[in-house]
This record gives sequence, structure tokens and C-alpha cells, in this order.
Amino acid sequence: MFDVEASRALDERQKDRLLARQGPTVVAVSQDSRGQARNRELALRRLAEKIAAGLAEPRRRRPTRPTRASRERRLEEKRRAGERKRTRRPPSGGY
Repeated sequence: MFDVEASRALDERQKDRLLARQGPTVVAVSQDSRGQARNRELALRRLAEKIAAGLAEPRRRRPTRPTRASRERRLEEKRRAGERKRTRRPPSGGY
């Protein structure tokens, strides 16, 4: 168990980030192994992974434009869809 607010290892920005993502305490439990020492190692490793994941900053999205080919494919598909719908219409005969 890791108390985010009482931690002296984290600066204020890191604390705020962890509090927002993980809450005031980060908990990791392990009951995988039969030995207490091995379970403690696994729990500490999981705790470190959780803290690292909570502190990781997501990458900024780089805005991209659709390629010319993808625009042409989209427009061609729209034309085909319109044509398909046009063929479903009842005949427009003057009865």
C-alpha cells in the first residue's frame, strides 16, 4: 500500500496526477505464490508498475489529414451507396 499524499518522493505535480488517476492510496496484492517473500516481491513489483502507469503522461496526438486516396475511396463509396439507393426507388412512371 502506497500513500500518495504522505509521499516525500513525489513532487506536487506527480501527486496531483496520481491522485486523479489512482486515488489517495495505491494498493497491490499478490497471492500467486505459496511463499510470503515471493508474494511480497510480486506485490512490490505490481505496486511499482501501478505507480509508473499512473505517472506516465499520454503521448500528444499528432493531427493528420486523410490521404488523397482515402478521400477518393470515401467519395466513390458514397456514390455507390447513392446509386444503390436510387435503384431501390419505385419507378417514377406517370400512371
